[in-house]
Amino acid sequence: MGDPKQYRRKYETPLHPWNKTVIETEKVLVRDFGLKNKHEIHIANSFLRRYKILAKKFIALTTAQAEKEKSQILDKLFRTGIIAQGAGLDQILGLELKDILERRLQSQIYRKGFARTMKQARQFITHRHILIGNKEITSPSYLVSRADESMLAFKTASPLATEDHPERTREAAEKPVVEEKPARKTTAKKIAPAVEQKSAESVLPASETPAVAAEE
Repeated sequence: MGDPKQYRRKYETPLHPWNKTVIETEKVLVRDFGLKNKHEIHIANSFLRRYKILAKKFIALTTAQAEKEKSQILDKLFRTGIIAQGAGLDQILGLELKDILERRLQSQIYRKGFARTMKQARQFITHRHILIGNKEITSPSYLVSRADESMLAFKTASPLATEDHPERTREAAEKPVVEEKPARKTTAKKIAPAVEQKSAESVLPASETPAVAAEE
């Protein structure tokens, strides 16, 4: 054990940092989930990698201790909401990074309609507006369990506790503002004489047209 005051990194970085496909994928995740930086992706990816390694390990083991630890892993992931009831270790191997990011407090606040955008949900959390039960949570990366979902709420003293608060109305933010352009006025006086002259010429028979020209 090292010095407890010494900071230790809680995530693992990619072995090859300049992979174009990974960089483009991470950009999309940062945008879609309103993440601050790619360190949050690395934390979630390390969490997922750790359980995938355990799943690969216990799939091949059939001892009593292995079965006990296997059930503990499945129960924990079910309580966290990452896998469904009755899922096996093969479902853990099929998990993606999005499945972990969806369980973050920031994502749950947005999905439940408490915020208009992912970034606004992050702001509500860091500004101490969110409670889980009676506990104030200020970490956007907090993994929300199934039991915590029903206890998500705003503080009673927070102005955001009312549903009609302008910062919580998603319709007003999503509705685009369209400027109405004034209708163009048609110049009927300039068009009318030309139309009348053309209609008069079309009524006259072909035999009378030269006579009229001669008289002029």
